[in-house]
Amino acid sequence: METTGKIIAVLPPRGGVSKQGNEWKAQEYVIEDLQGQYPRRMCFEVFGADKIEQFAIQMGEELTVSFDIDARQWQDRWYNSIRAWKVERISAQAQAGQPAQAQGAPLPPPPPAPAATPTFVAGDAADDLPF
Repeated sequence: METTGKIIAVLPPRGGVSKQGNEWKAQEYVIEDLQGQYPRRMCFEVFGADKIEQFAIQMGEELTVSFDIDARQWQDRWYNSIRAWKVERISAQAQAGQPAQAQGAPLPPPPPAPAATPTFVAGDAADDLPF
């Protein structure tokens, strides 16, 4: 699965030593998806010091995150785990998809603003609201 959005929180890294004596490191991030009508947030984890360094996720970046979802049980409760396995920066994706001559081209101008706002008069015949 994947989601695209903006990083709104970088949580402190966690680490420790497993029962087998191996060191581990994990870090969580919160991404906010702005595509829908209402913003959605998701906390995901990057596991492994090498992956944390490779992804180098910073606050405010716009990313596409590919992840796996898993659930585990502990003391009769279930917990979800969302673990990222690939991170792509939006700006890198946009540049890769554009031809070389179009990368420096300016964006088209925005559509013009409405000329005037409608005016409403008290007692207007078209006003059918009861209040």
